[in-house]
Amino acid sequence: MRVSRKTFRLFYQGAVLLSVLMIAPLTWVWLASSGHRVVADSSPGWMAEVPEAPVALVLGAGIAGENPSPMLARRLDISAELYRAGKVRAILLSGDNGRVGYDEPTVMHDYLLARGVPGRALVLDYAGFDTWDSCVRARTVFGAHRLTVVTQVFHLPRAVTLCRTAGVEAFGVGDDSSKRWVSTYALAAREFFASAKGLLDSVVLDSDPVFPGPRETSLDAALQSG
Repeated sequence: MRVSRKTFRLFYQGAVLLSVLMIAPLTWVWLASSGHRVVADSSPGWMAEVPEAPVALVLGAGIAGENPSPMLARRLDISAELYRAGKVRAILLSGDNGRVGYDEPTVMHDYLLARGVPGRALVLDYAGFDTWDSCVRARTVFGAHRLTVVTQVFHLPRAVTLCRTAGVEAFGVGDDSSKRWVSTYALAAREFFASAKGLLDSVVLDSDPVFPGPRETSLDAALQSG
């Protein structure tokens, strides 16, 4: 069956529009976070590029029993480096504790405690179910207005952009060692869909987190003690 030129043109225009819509969220997070992120690589100079902030926000990334996943461990290691370098005074550990026997924030807390970060500097957010929830709760529940978010490089543009869209002056530090893990490629591909969800949650719907409150003072106390 012969396809008319008009039908072909409409099909082509639809394909172009679909492609634009698919890459628009990724373009948004990359442009919105430009100039507000740095890669924590093996070079000694990356730390100098990180501005001082009251808080480091570490986003959960999976646990196995009482141990953080390799990606989460790297995020925690970087947050400890930031704390020791005086770049942050407190660390907000935001993760999933939505089911019995799975407690990301406590595992994160214990990991850092075992590595010499004092307990008074650690604050736990048990309802960081996704990046948008963690960013909104950092501001509305814990009162953070300026922070450094710590994650992997592939996730960094989205994390920084969502925190800034949530009203937080955010800078980001991304771990690049995750490229050694095969699973990272699947996670990087997931960013296409996750960025679209982030755009929908933050800009289109301005969604509330799963647990929006009440206001907590634990971060205030940690900053005062630091």
